[in-house]
Amino acid sequence: MLKKGILPLLVLLTGVGLEKTTAQSLYMPADIRKAYANKTRSMDGRPGPKYWQNKGRYNIQLQVNPPERNVKGSEEIVYINNSPDTLRSPELKLFLNIHLPVVPRELDASKDYLTSGVHIESIKANGVAIDWPADYQSTSMGFRLPKALPPGDSVLLNVQWNFDLSLQSGREGMIDSTSFFLAYFYPRLAVFDDYNGWDKSDFTDGHEFYNDFNDYTVTVQAPKNYVVWGTGTLHQPEKLLQPEFAARYAKSLKADGKIRIASREEMAAGKVTAQAEFNSWTFTSTNIPDVAFGLSDHYVWDAASVVVDEKTGRRASVQAAFNDTAADYHHMVGFAGDALKWFSRNWPGIPYPYEKMTVYQGYAGMEYPMMANDESYEDSSFSRLVANHEIAHTYMPFYMGINETRYGFMDEGWATALELLIGYQYLGKQQAEELFKMFRVNNWTKDRSSDMDIPIITPGTSLTGKALSANQYGKAALGYLALKDLLGDATFKKCLHAYMDRWHGKHPTPWDFFYTFNDVNGKSLDWFWNNWFFAPGYMDIGIEGVNKSVVSVRNTGGKPIPFDLEVIFADGSKTVQHCTSQVWEKNPAKATVTISGSKAIKSAVINTGYFLDAEPADNSYTTR
Repeated sequence: MLKKGILPLLVLLTGVGLEKTTAQSLYMPADIRKAYANKTRSMDGRPGPKYWQNKGRYNIQLQVNPPERNVKGSEEIVYINNSPDTLRSPELKLFLNIHLPVVPRELDASKDYLTSGVHIESIKANGVAIDWPADYQSTSMGFRLPKALPPGDSVLLNVQWNFDLSLQSGREGMIDSTSFFLAYFYPRLAVFDDYNGWDKSDFTDGHEFYNDFNDYTVTVQAPKNYVVWGTGTLHQPEKLLQPEFAARYAKSLKADGKIRIASREEMAAGKVTAQAEFNSWTFTSTNIPDVAFGLSDHYVWDAASVVVDEKTGRRASVQAAFNDTAADYHHMVGFAGDALKWFSRNWPGIPYPYEKMTVYQGYAGMEYPMMANDESYEDSSFSRLVANHEIAHTYMPFYMGINETRYGFMDEGWATALELLIGYQYLGKQQAEELFKMFRVNNWTKDRSSDMDIPIITPGTSLTGKALSANQYGKAALGYLALKDLLGDATFKKCLHAYMDRWHGKHPTPWDFFYTFNDVNGKSLDWFWNNWFFAPGYMDIGIEGVNKSVVSVRNTGGKPIPFDLEVIFADGSKTVQHCTSQVWEKNPAKATVTISGSKAIKSAVINTGYFLDAEPADNSYTTR
């Protein structure tokens, strides 16, 4: 018996009861279908002739004064309506209200996690004050504009607010009494898109985010002797840092080897920053979906740079900010630099698109544009793996504007697949695959409860807990890796680059990805998409029988996984034949594999590698 509520969902997602097109066509929900009908998206996988997206220009001022937890902010938002719709009631996101005691959340909250949330002191639209409830207790709220915003026009919003940082650091909060990580700290307008309208989903701390591509100017006012690291171009470092340290910083932007810009002793001696009571650290960035900042008065600051675009020689800065006691972080600039180079030159093979990457020691294992908030680990190999994963997110969801809340498998699945592929280079094949199986595959394979078999395409807003995690990470990564194996590296990269070229800086849906691969590959892969992403199932194949030179393989779980078939002949000779997912195209339940040669087969064994089989007992067969 399926868990209550799952059966109708599976019926919906597998297309039962829908109007019939072809047996292999992809199910498309009504909201996505509307976008194609409106010509904002095209069936060849490209943005449609009428594609549009809105954006904002944010000018933000923050006042931070550790160890005081209260952060004060003011912002000016110019919001531009590029849609064909007149907008009357925008949605405002207040993500830090997740710390309120009363809001629904998916993760446990200790006393130290809780705060009084975000306090909106004032909000104006084109100078007209908007009433805002003093006790507002949610992470998303619609409000009425004094005057509707027509297509092609813009509105100016001014917001003043304050909040207390949480004592329990997670994605953001206090790392220690004088080290803060600031993320999701500013009121922002939700995404208004062509298939879902305003994104009204609440942040519940289990799902992630969906943001417009905006332009940002952020000034963080911090006391002297505090260094601020963050998203974007740091302006006038020569006025923020004392001359020796400004010179080291400038040198690091072109240096191949690590430069220690500021040591623990230099930070403690107050030698690093300008000595005004407060310094204003201003960062700017354009066409980017979010910003985040870290600050400390005692963190060590290391930096170097790497060439990320071999054609132009463009470099990216690599920085690390950390407590001197974290042994692994003394290698972090090297780890992060290796990642930027590898991702730029191998997979996805797109030059790192930003000017820098800073890894800040915290407790989240979380990604932000140009920033990562990562834990420290005794095993530096694992520290490298975590950094690789978070840096991989640069491409998905930041370069590609993924709706992580709804379709998190479009970014977490890719970061997980890239984590394995770069692991081959820096951890070795055996360790990379063991870690991948341990952290990304085992939970799905070994847990045979019905909610673990829910289709990957299921909107993340309808899932929580282990089903959401399995769909977004391991299952999706395996789907992408099976596709890579099916198409071969050259064709797979050609398709992937076309998808990224078409949709970077935009908001792709899963269908845009599927249709782009169909288009560039030159033939429909709908059979693959249906079985990997739309159908329920798990990984379980087995040998059904051997008839002369033909081995019959059944697919009990339904997922079209690749495998190696090892055959031992009666004369003792052996052959290994690799079978891509193609063997399941005509019949997803059964495949026949013909072994070349006319020798009698003594035994056959299936090896599924990291596509861990749920019931491996039937993966071997010996003839009578």
